[in-house]
Amino acid sequence: MKLNDLFFFVQVVDKKGFAAASRALQIPKSSLSKRVAELESDLGIRLIERSTRRFAVTEAGEDFYRHAAAALLEADAAREAALSRLAEPRGLVRITASMTTVQAALGDLLPELALRYPKIQIALTATNRFVDLIEEGFDLAVRAHFAPLPASDYVQRRLGFAPNYLVAAPDHLARQGRPERPEDIAAHDGVLPTHFPETSRWTLRTANGETQQVRPKPRFYADDPVTSLNAALAGLGIASLPHGLCAPALTAGKLERVLSDWDSGGATFTLLMPHRRGQSPSLRAVADFLADGLTTRLTLR
Repeated sequence: MKLNDLFFFVQVVDKKGFAAASRALQIPKSSLSKRVAELESDLGIRLIERSTRRFAVTEAGEDFYRHAAAALLEADAAREAALSRLAEPRGLVRITASMTTVQAALGDLLPELALRYPKIQIALTATNRFVDLIEEGFDLAVRAHFAPLPASDYVQRRLGFAPNYLVAAPDHLARQGRPERPEDIAAHDGVLPTHFPETSRWTLRTANGETQQVRPKPRFYADDPVTSLNAALAGLGIASLPHGLCAPALTAGKLERVLSDWDSGGATFTLLMPHRRGQSPSLRAVADFLADGLTTRLTLR
């Protein structure tokens, strides 16, 4: 068997059809079909049932797929083991993260990473949807999550907790005053994520575990943190924003922190990597660089 034929077969199964695999690989559909047919001929068994209306992997094909996918990962590991003897990490590393994480930190960090490792190619996909790393071919994900991640076969590298801060523009505070206690928030205009009552309030927490719920007067709604940041900068009201996103405006004096003894929630950041890919020198270098950079820029704890 040829390793390329295993690769083509796995891609066809992963993409759930020859047409989708053809588009992803930019290889003619007829060529893919021929390679899989030759693989079936070598094995003497049908792996895929296909017609103009139906695509289905046979039971034998499912068994073969699991071993073929593992063989490809082992081949990648073997290649990376050989490349690890080279002086520099190299190769393509595909990364995915949420829009907010990209805007708050990764957008600046990744060009620095590319300069440090000129033989590593970085491919970033910024998306807020759930991404299956293995099925979609990603090497690393930066996940911001509010609950513990479920157990999985991924390597999980916890970075820490990134708090949200209550912030407002100086002109808003000049007009409406500076809140001294959580209950003072009720008298202020607010920039909120949604118009639903159950989600249009903030749960404030102190370092010693004290909590209190507050709700400002709704002035502006946006479920996008960057839009909320811009609304706060425009003086529309108090907003709850990730520290990493609002830090530049705080440093520049364009925003001021409100009730500095209280956080307004936050998220835990974790790097996720498919187990075998996480062993490659290039991915280890990327993971180490991002772990240091994200911890610094997002003030994680």
